[in-house]
Amino acid sequence: MPTFVYMTRCDGCGHCVDICPSDIMHIDKTTRRAYNIEPNMCWECYSCVKACPQNAIDARGYADFAPLGHSVRVLREPEKGTISWKVKFRNGHEKNFESPIRTTKWGTIPSPAELPPPSEADFKNQELAHEPDALNIDGLPALSPDRLKLGVV
Repeated sequence: MPTFVYMTRCDGCGHCVDICPSDIMHIDKTTRRAYNIEPNMCWECYSCVKACPQNAIDARGYADFAPLGHSVRVLREPEKGTISWKVKFRNGHEKNFESPIRTTKWGTIPSPAELPPPSEADFKNQELAHEPDALNIDGLPALSPDRLKLGVV
């Protein structure tokens, strides 16, 4: 679902340019508005849609996702702590979804600088850094090195 920009809403703030992981959101030097330079390369991560303070970015769905065709609008409401998605189908039906912006309280996730550096054993582990601690579990199921097979079967 590649993104597109409503030029009348965009103020050229550049939030979408800064957050786009595939570097395809750019600011047009003539109009000073954002645009997607390569819609086919869009990762469909919705980062730009969620980051836009003007709600100027929309996404158009593919037929395999929504056979009737649709548009997706997002509304961030930081004061309520929610993000809302409105899916509007070509036939006029609308579906609304609301989710919390975060699942944890603000400020409860420590920055990497606050965490202890990884040990040598951590580099040989299949878990991500501090993963069991963040999940509140003792450990994750993982294959031991002797159970791993090398080569293609």
